[in-house]
Amino acid sequence: MTTKTLDQKNDVISPLAPSAPGSDLTRRPRRLRRSESIRSLVRETVVRPEDLIYPLFAVPNSRPKIEIGSMPGVWQLRVREIVEEAARAFDAGIRAVLLFGIPEMKDAIGSTSWDPSGPVQAATEAIKRSVPQMTVITDVCLCEYTDHGHCGAIVDKAGTKEVDNDQTLELLVRQAISFANAGADFVAPSDMMDGRIGAIRRGLDARGMTDIGIMAYSAKYASGFYGPFREAAESAPQFGDRRSYQMDPANTREAMREIALDVEEGADIIMVKPALSYLDIIRGARENFELPVAAYNVSGEYSMVKAAAERGWIDGPRVMNEILTSIKRAGADLIITYHAMEFAAGSRQS
Repeated sequence: MTTKTLDQKNDVISPLAPSAPGSDLTRRPRRLRRSESIRSLVRETVVRPEDLIYPLFAVPNSRPKIEIGSMPGVWQLRVREIVEEAARAFDAGIRAVLLFGIPEMKDAIGSTSWDPSGPVQAATEAIKRSVPQMTVITDVCLCEYTDHGHCGAIVDKAGTKEVDNDQTLELLVRQAISFANAGADFVAPSDMMDGRIGAIRRGLDARGMTDIGIMAYSAKYASGFYGPFREAAESAPQFGDRRSYQMDPANTREAMREIALDVEEGADIIMVKPALSYLDIIRGARENFELPVAAYNVSGEYSMVKAAAERGWIDGPRVMNEILTSIKRAGADLIITYHAMEFAAGSRQS
């Protein structure tokens, strides 16, 4: 067989020697990359606004709306502003929000977290009135509500302050029930106490709240990527760290055990947090479990993109798209991300 090409001297087709470079190539993957229209036809992974969950920070109405210094474009919002943002998100194609609350007052057990008039409860009720089709997910944890910044009740053991697992469970159940009473569709326990999914499921079911779902932070690592969030939620621990209850970043098998326990205890959605440095954990969750898998594209991941883009070091929107695609490609069905509105706006324009 001979291969023909254009003779540059006389504009006629002439045979080339079979050994010419490329003459024996029948498989050319670049054919499927020639244009954007072709690339879009064969694209394997697509992120949609409907795949995203938009985190929002609710503060009491007595406080002003404030942009988070380390998270450009992210704000602490009062109830009215939360509702307006939720409506904008729904119009952009986003179908779920995740609410965090910063209370007026904090104490040792985070008791304001189950106050019926608290910022998360008020925001949940207001969203469900104004944007009833929006799915409202409420974060269940005590760190935003305790004066010590830890995710549970503190006890003194031999002169050392520790988070007591079993005392904390009752507090988390009270918080989850309060959010469910306000109209939350899902509660999302992020504390990493042992047995909290089962305790919350039993607490909800005992009150007839069998329709309320649980999105479990199943594999939540003790990560350095949470720094900006702690500014946003005002939740930095006042002593020690959270490594005794959040997971060691080096562990994979432990993550699968944690997820399996949450599934057994009644979780409806499982989650991996953070996302970008834990894509292998997302893949493992997808391959080993049949429940929907969520991944949290956390504050530090968001802030790095924003900071580098601001300095002109990267193309911010392009990197954002690449990161979200990588999380979806790894196996996440749902992505919690502060990029949600920016991504949705770009999707509508493209």
